[in-house]
Amino acid sequence: MKMTLTAIRLSVVLMLLCGLLYPLVTTGFAQVLFPKQAEGSLIKVDGKVVGSELIAQDFQSPKWFHPRASNAKYDPTSTAGSNMAVAYPEYVQAMKEQIDALRKENPSLTDIPADLVTISGSGFDPDISPEAAKFQVPRISKETGISEQELNRLVDAHTTSRQLGIFGEPRVNVTAINMELMKQVK
Repeated sequence: MKMTLTAIRLSVVLMLLCGLLYPLVTTGFAQVLFPKQAEGSLIKVDGKVVGSELIAQDFQSPKWFHPRASNAKYDPTSTAGSNMAVAYPEYVQAMKEQIDALRKENPSLTDIPADLVTISGSGFDPDISPEAAKFQVPRISKETGISEQELNRLVDAHTTSRQLGIFGEPRVNVTAINMELMKQVK
């Protein structure tokens, strides 16, 4: 009986420490040290939340930058990688359809960046390569009347370099650049 009571007391103490105190302390530190990240890296326009820097959104109109394709259809409640191999016939067909859609939308361009054709593994990749962003500039310029030179400057301004200079690839957050573009289009 003594061992049972000791086990129960230890369980209660560990539940309080690990299940209550530790999460409260780490959340508190996160709120103080990294408030934007702790809140979900939200993007706000005029005080209203319009998205997150961490989750891709679908921008259908030709006047906006488009993110990578998503098997999850940009639904944040459903992660969905395709799990299709490169030689899988449905994968090949999906890539052909994506290339055709990009060529139709951007008829004057031929070298399509791979990240605009391939599907994001999680379905929510919010970033594209600077090359993928610049690939879309002629279409956006035609639709908005903003010069290609100005749009290229916007891409350059929104390009994030490698983390610590060595990790990852340069990238452009599609939601963030579109929020900036919306200010100019209004």
